[in-house]
Amino acid sequence: MTKEPIYLDNQATTPLAPEVFDAMVPWLRDNFGNPHSAHLLGRKAAAAVEVARDQVASLLPENGKLFFAGSATEAINLGFGAVHALKAAGRNKIIVLDSEHAAVRDTAQSYKEHGFMVERHPIGPDGIVSLEQLGRMIDDKTALVAAMLVNNEIGVIQPVEAIANLAHEHGALMLCDVVQGYGRVAIPDNIDMAAISAHKIYGPKGIGALWVREGIDLPPMIQGGGQEKGIRSGTLSPALCNGFGRAAALCAERHDVDAAHIQTLADKARTCFADWTINGAMDQRYLGNLNIRRDGVDVARLMSDVRGVAFSAGSACASGSGRPSHVLAALGLEPAQIKSSIRLGFGRYNSLEDIEMASKIINEAVEAQRI
Repeated sequence: MTKEPIYLDNQATTPLAPEVFDAMVPWLRDNFGNPHSAHLLGRKAAAAVEVARDQVASLLPENGKLFFAGSATEAINLGFGAVHALKAAGRNKIIVLDSEHAAVRDTAQSYKEHGFMVERHPIGPDGIVSLEQLGRMIDDKTALVAAMLVNNEIGVIQPVEAIANLAHEHGALMLCDVVQGYGRVAIPDNIDMAAISAHKIYGPKGIGALWVREGIDLPPMIQGGGQEKGIRSGTLSPALCNGFGRAAALCAERHDVDAAHIQTLADKARTCFADWTINGAMDQRYLGNLNIRRDGVDVARLMSDVRGVAFSAGSACASGSGRPSHVLAALGLEPAQIKSSIRLGFGRYNSLEDIEMASKIINEAVEAQRI
């Protein structure tokens, strides 16, 4: 039997928590009612969906609504729709940080077709935006500012609360991709919209959500039967919703235990990879993400040689494109430095032994390249 590799790619996706699997099974096997049906089975399913909605929303700011979606990418696309109402008031500019996930960058670019100006704001060598520079870019023409809480590639934490304040000073909205921080990093109360994903918190793939502050209007994204308050038509899956809800509840229940565990793993990893350089801020970061580089390493060869560890050379969403990481390029790294960088993601189900063994395998493969 082939041994499974040590999994250190928790930014790409996380294993399904056993408790989440157990919560989903009854809704896959027995409780098959359509949550939008009026009969008893439908009402039972609908009630379970609303419990799950409350569980997911409990980790987000108050005074908002939560819309389920098929993914965080879909949720981001849904959130961008809020700019249409602002354009009528003369606001036709969208600002995104240059290190944003492709779901934000590409969606923003698509709004050029709707008459919006799109500006990508640079980040510093540490991956953090300059609030002074950003403040000069935001003006009364700005409709939306988008900034992610925790970067998916390098793990740095942006000053989202301050960014939202800058946006609000000029009457703009603030959209935050909180996928990598939800349930792990404090989410500021002053953001206007937040996109999240279940499969990044030990939940199922195929479901995400958008949290929207009360008073913000969204146009329908998917036309049809009017589900999700008319914003996103389509039959919801009670199984996926319940899985998402249980995963969120686990994040709340295990928050301190998980945080302490990640701290222990991160400390061990920094020791084991002491000869590597960390990409991005040393301290203002989520510790479960370690993006590191070592001069002269051929990462393409490294990933081919190292079969016993599942890790990444960048975002899983862009890994097949052949393009160098736009996030590492935004840090000012040279092409050779980008090509010598790897991302290690630690999670709830990793152990110290995983870190020790993975570092041994990776470092030995690096030394073999030098022979």
